[in-house]
Amino acid sequence: MMLTTGMALVLTVVAGLLGSCATAPASREDKAATRWQQMSTEDSALGALVKRSYGYSLFPNVGKGGLVVGGAYGRGVVYERGQHIGYSDLTQGSVGLQSGGQSFSELIVFENKAALERFKAGQFGFAADASAVVLKSGAATNANFVDGVAVVVQPIWGAMLEAAIGGQQLTYQAK
Repeated sequence: MMLTTGMALVLTVVAGLLGSCATAPASREDKAATRWQQMSTEDSALGALVKRSYGYSLFPNVGKGGLVVGGAYGRGVVYERGQHIGYSDLTQGSVGLQSGGQSFSELIVFENKAALERFKAGQFGFAADASAVVLKSGAATNANFVDGVAVVVQPIWGAMLEAAIGGQQLTYQAK
């Protein structure tokens, strides 16, 4: 019963996210620009982190939900040396002790060309022990690059309790 309820919740969240993902790319770009402005205002060090990087992908709104089984989805915009070069989708799946729903923004920063090229070629994945810096004033100064990648997350709404295992997949599409 619990697993069925969890699956129903995940399917509802994913269906809602997919329905909201029918936005035009220009709208996605506008959302990314707006979110970037909010994130960089909250932490002025974020601009310096991105400036010294080779590129980044910004997901302005990732929705996540789960009850035993969980899932998340978000659409982003990819930049190389400050220029918009394409789009990216983020999907997550997890299983374990989890309950709730939340929305967050995720910024993935590529330290060098090799890291961005791995991402674009689909050879990019997060290890089980990957961690993200939660955005607050000064947090970007503590962002560490692991294998050429740093991740910054900004919570938007919701709450989720979880002790689960899972993975995150990212796909890239050129502009």
